Amino acid sequence: MDLSGAGGNFLEQLLGDLLGLMGGMPGGGAGARTDLARTLAQGVASGGQPEPNVDPAARMELEQLARVAELHVAELTGLPTSPTGAPAEIVAVTPGAWALQVADDWRFLLEAMTEAAAAGPGPTELGTAVPGSTAPGTPGAGPAAGGAEGAEGTPGPEAGPAGAGADAGAGTGEEPGLGLADLGELGLDAGDAGAGGMADLLSRFASTMGPMMAALQFGSAVGHLALTTLGQYEVPVPRRDPRLFVVPANLARFAEQWSLPADEVRLWVCVRDLTVHAVLARPGVADRVRELLVAVVRDGAQDAAAMLQRLEGLDPSDPESLQRIFSDPESWMGDEPAPSTRRSGQELTAAMAALLGYVEHVLDRAGSRLLGGRSALTEAWRRHQVAREPNERAAEVLLGLDLGPALVDRGSEFVQGVLDRAGEEGLARLWSSGRTLPTPAELDAPGLWLERIDIDDT
Repeated sequence: MDLSGAGGNFLEQLLGDLLGLMGGMPGGGAGARTDLARTLAQGVASGGQPEPNVDPAARMELEQLARVAELHVAELTGLPTSPTGAPAEIVAVTPGAWALQVADDWRFLLEAMTEAAAAGPGPTELGTAVPGSTAPGTPGAGPAAGGAEGAEGTPGPEAGPAGAGADAGAGTGEEPGLGLADLGELGLDAGDAGAGGMADLLSRFASTMGPMMAALQFGSAVGHLALTTLGQYEVPVPRRDPRLFVVPANLARFAEQWSLPADEVRLWVCVRDLTVHAVLARPGVADRVRELLVAVVRDGAQDAAAMLQRLEGLDPSDPESLQRIFSDPESWMGDEPAPSTRRSGQELTAAMAALLGYVEHVLDRAGSRLLGGRSALTEAWRRHQVAREPNERAAEVLLGLDLGPALVDRGSEFVQGVLDRAGEEGLARLWSSGRTLPTPAELDAPGLWLERIDIDDT
């Protein structure tokens, strides 16, 4: 197969054209990547169709149940349900509006993903920034994009369902994608595509494609989560917005599928989400969970960048090498994760398990008061979690998590172990600070956790 032509090497020409095209697509700049992720999330959640307004009766009913749930959560946890002490606000929204809000809430994760993808693979220590670094052996790698827009976790001016829907499909914002005349932004001159040679082109292609693919992956995961989520915290990610967003249509469908009273499902979700919200409103806890989440998504994005950079293994003098690298799936697989990658993932899993176990404990106590028990709800939820399709778990996978029944059981055993040894007073110390979250080893040995926090307090 002859890949050469009159204008020079065909593969170099093709990669140069692709770089120019990606520069002109949404995803060329930090703001454009955010718009791309938000637009995709909203499109997946809404099916690309206009969504009907939430039934006002469902909205009012949720607000009334939230007041009841909030009183019980505050009493059972001893924690304020909002950072300001004001009553928590539960907002009923459509799946598309939920997706837009969560895409804004999780923007700090998207920025970490795209920065790491742009920087390329490299050693990462927990809490150590990698943006702006150049991956070893990566010719022409530029500074990481995506960090200039928005403070961590702080929604931009378009945040929120009320204001986001109008520009959901714009995909441009203040930082439009690069055009063909702006290839210098990518380190490639429009009239000199092959100047750096094949290895340089491949490296630039990988570093440009990585951030855009990260934005697409992020948007798709959030959009699919919006189609099934019952409330705000199906995936417990700390938020800056004090409001909680619930999807009544998903609540009604879940209740119907499992033959459960709709009011009980709504109240159960209010108690669950308000409990998570109260825990994640603790500043030290929220900061630590954010730190772990950023470390995990950054490592995952770097793994993806490493796979893209395997394109550099192509031999420019051997056109068939392109076919070989794409036809061999194993050639795209990365090496074993680095110790720092495994450590951050394990620490995040331990924190999430403790949180889920604690929520189950609160739900059990609240359920006996408000629902006469919740065995039917618990069983339905467990079966729902087990039966989820891969696209429904995409957001968890993106964060390196599996929030299914096995993790809930592990967290519940930890919580019960603390209760057996130290009672409710000892359990309340779990959320004292980021340092009091259990380590992976302590999750399976609650006595060790109690010993450590006792030592820390002396």
